[in-house]
Amino acid sequence: MNGSVRVGHVVGVPLRVHWSVPLLVGLFAYGLGHQGLPVWTPGRSDGVYALAGVVGAALLMGSLVLHETAHARAALRRQISVQDVTLWALGGTTRMGRPQSAAAAFAVAVSGPLTSLVIGGVALGAGFGLHGLSGWAVPAVVLAWLGWANLFLGVFNLLPAVPLDGGRVLQAALWWRTGDRDRADLAASRGGQIMGLLLVAAGWISVLRGAPGGLWIVFIGLFVLIVAGAERRRAAVHTALRGIRVADAMSSPVVTGADWLTVGRFIDEVAVHAHHSALPLLDFEGRPSGIVQLSRLAAVPGPSRETVRVREAALPLSQCATAAPDDPLSEALERINLRTGARLLVVDAGHLVGIVTGKDIARLMRRTTLSGGGTG
Repeated sequence: MNGSVRVGHVVGVPLRVHWSVPLLVGLFAYGLGHQGLPVWTPGRSDGVYALAGVVGAALLMGSLVLHETAHARAALRRQISVQDVTLWALGGTTRMGRPQSAAAAFAVAVSGPLTSLVIGGVALGAGFGLHGLSGWAVPAVVLAWLGWANLFLGVFNLLPAVPLDGGRVLQAALWWRTGDRDRADLAASRGGQIMGLLLVAAGWISVLRGAPGGLWIVFIGLFVLIVAGAERRRAAVHTALRGIRVADAMSSPVVTGADWLTVGRFIDEVAVHAHHSALPLLDFEGRPSGIVQLSRLAAVPGPSRETVRVREAALPLSQCATAAPDDPLSEALERINLRTGARLLVVDAGHLVGIVTGKDIARLMRRTTLSGGGTG
């Protein structure tokens, strides 16, 4: 996610924090320390309330990490690749590959809410237990607040709306029942769009009735609406590309450049004659070694262009999206992300035989649409 920085790892997966998280922590700390605790446990100093608010907010962030870690762990156990876990203003997200079975999809989706519900029950039980021993002391209230927050998080995430976990559970259930993943994805994404609209409407009604917190519901509803719409479009693409191989979409031959050239020579001999914003690179043996963005070459300082090799400014092959000519195109496109760029290198027996770009997909989609229209 743009605007996030890596802060560590969980279960071997990079953990990233978005710039909005400190704002979220501040809002929770303020709400607990200046609004909740003074009402529930009056008579303490402002310093005690402030410290307890920060501790409670930090514990809530920790529980969000555990929620996402549960998703990542469940995915890794089922041989699903996980790119990273990111915390941001609306909670957290775990980027991963597509599950290969409905059972795996269900297990991954339900793991997060179950973790939140367990944390909520334990924290709430500890809070009430501490209350029984010492009354409503500040630690007891913080634990009770943490418990209710996690119970709400777990229940809310089980709403049947993509991209919430409940929407993923619905996807898995429909996939298991129909045997058609793309059909299940379309149905679940429609449900997500409807739920997003309902949340936006409910939030605005709350705001009009004098509850500023309704704006938060509006933001969540908009997020659900946008992501559900994107997933619906992706599911439509998967349906349209069903049965199509990578070789059917790729462009060939491919304009390439030698990775051992200096940046200066590469610009003069290759880049200025190419009509592409990125070019695949080949090593001494003619095998693909990566892909270079021309904007990266332009950023190399002039004096360094005669000593820096172009491969040093390129994205190595290990980090590129690759596929074989006979791979299903819909599955191969899942390997494309912000890091790899919107290009798929087609490699056969270690040699580059083609490339798939966004233009190739658009052209194929138009051809598929015309073909379908002609047979209807």
